[in-house]
Amino acid sequence: MFESAELGHVIDKKAYEAEVPALREALLDAQYELAQQAQFPVILLIGGVDESCKGDVVNLLNEWMDPRYIQVAAMDLPSDEEQARPPMWRYWRALPPKGKIGVFFGSWYTTPILLKVKGEMKSSQLTQRLDEIVRFERMLSNEGALILKFWFHLSKDVQKKRLKALEKNAHTRWRVTQADWERFRLYDKFRKVSEHVLRETSTAHAPWTVIEGTDYRYRNLNTAKILLEAIRQRLANPQPLVAGAFAPLRPAVDNINVIRSLDMEQSLSKKAYERQLAEYQGRLSLLIRSAKFSRKSLVVVFEGSDAAGKGGAIRRFCRALDARQYSIIPIAAPTEEERAQPYLWRFWRYLPRRGKVTVYDRSWYGRVLVERVEGLCSEADWMRAYSEINDFEEQLVDSGMVLAKFWLTISQEEQLRRFEAREKIGFKRFKITDEDWRNRSRWTDYEQAVCDMVDRTSTEIAPWTLVEANDKHFARIKVLRTLCESLEEAMGK
Repeated sequence: MFESAELGHVIDKKAYEAEVPALREALLDAQYELAQQAQFPVILLIGGVDESCKGDVVNLLNEWMDPRYIQVAAMDLPSDEEQARPPMWRYWRALPPKGKIGVFFGSWYTTPILLKVKGEMKSSQLTQRLDEIVRFERMLSNEGALILKFWFHLSKDVQKKRLKALEKNAHTRWRVTQADWERFRLYDKFRKVSEHVLRETSTAHAPWTVIEGTDYRYRNLNTAKILLEAIRQRLANPQPLVAGAFAPLRPAVDNINVIRSLDMEQSLSKKAYERQLAEYQGRLSLLIRSAKFSRKSLVVVFEGSDAAGKGGAIRRFCRALDARQYSIIPIAAPTEEERAQPYLWRFWRYLPRRGKVTVYDRSWYGRVLVERVEGLCSEADWMRAYSEINDFEEQLVDSGMVLAKFWLTISQEEQLRRFEAREKIGFKRFKITDEDWRNRSRWTDYEQAVCDMVDRTSTEIAPWTLVEANDKHFARIKVLRTLCESLEEAMGK
């Protein structure tokens, strides 16, 4: 794979200087058109061999283009803040919005390559990690991102000469460390692992380009021309929606589903409710304050029918916690900033660090519920969302998060009663809108969407808890009891 990048490619000074002015002008024109249209972001991954001047390439892009529309993410070792969250959290936060170019100097490939070279990752683990990366990049591409991955290569002899030359010069000696020589001694292993990684992850939607880094003129022209051509092609031919191959969704032929099979008559007396409320809130409080929870975090998702009592359940849960321990994230229509990013971005940004709790009052499931039913996204978008959501939740659980998902459901008759009551009570009138009444008219469509959601995203690691909420007392206790049991299981109590 690297043979063509060890041939000694060279561009002479005269030819280089003749091409650069027009190339820079064309790059700027393409960049400004990208910013003006703001239809998609450009994601550049910069990787390769040490001393192949990867940093010089990043500097060149900032010099030749308008740096106001370029955001560079130099990924060093993760900070304490980043280590307290899933590994991909820091990359999600650094994604560029539509209309900008995001340069990742070091990326989600760095850690798996290093771990494999050092013998700290098995081949099976590397394969699993690369599969996750391919799915992540496919999701970014389906969201519209233009992804370009550059690998700058040096032969072993050239790398050795560069390290020695830098070490001899008093002004550049600081650039060479013991770690650089340690990695050089592992050059053959790095090459073998890197070739494998590039081969497994160079796809049509996120291809790798290997460029010889020996001659800076060749490196600069090659990189700039590939970037320019890719942006021009996308601007001229916006990426079509990818329908994908998904198993069809069919309603049950016998008219039975997971929602209609719930026993909506379950209830609790006020006396039993107050006794159990105190019991479970106390139990929950001790669990969240325990030393074991400091190594975990909790994400709670509340979804449900309009007027099903999500707010009341959230308040009873949060009363068991110290206000400094939790955040409640109410999810409404996305803002302009959020629309400029991939769909899941706004949910990644609020994930809690270890020892903390985040409550999502509605969540990423809006794509397969309201957006699906109301036609706010294409069928291809909400159909692929099931697998993307499962990938997302798997990353949360694998990082040590406890994930609890609740769907609160009520009958049509109970919803009507609550709607009418809200209209009559002055301080509750804000809870009822014309949109609530309109959503009620599409009850069957929403019911089918909920059943499909449960069937496709209730997994062994992140199951849905369906809560019969006609009786608010029963619903609140079921939520609290489930949360206590989930935390106890996760912490081994």
